[in-house]
Amino acid sequence: MRKEQLCVYLYKNCRGKNKCASAKAIRSDLHMSENELRKHVNRLRRECIPIGSSSNGYYFAETAAEVYDTIKNLRRIRDGIDAAITGLECSMISFRGGDGV
Repeated sequence: MRKEQLCVYLYKNCRGKNKCASAKAIRSDLHMSENELRKHVNRLRRECIPIGSSSNGYYFAETAAEVYDTIKNLRRIRDGIDAAITGLECSMISFRGGDGV
């Protein structure tokens, strides 16, 4: 229910990157936590709903270019997480036995 509420909110109020709403504003308007907002955005995207995002907030994408911008941002985030995982895996060598145990 809350996921659908978010989808309708973005569709009605935030169509296009130039009309994005900050996470804080969305959370306030829909009375949801930051974690809940992120989960719902992720679930909508997995259902092929074009929810875009930028450093300014979330929006209902109107063009393929807006979707692609979001994809590029998500890939940058993923690359950063992958680098952190690699660094942590490397750090395990310093633990007893070199196997992390």
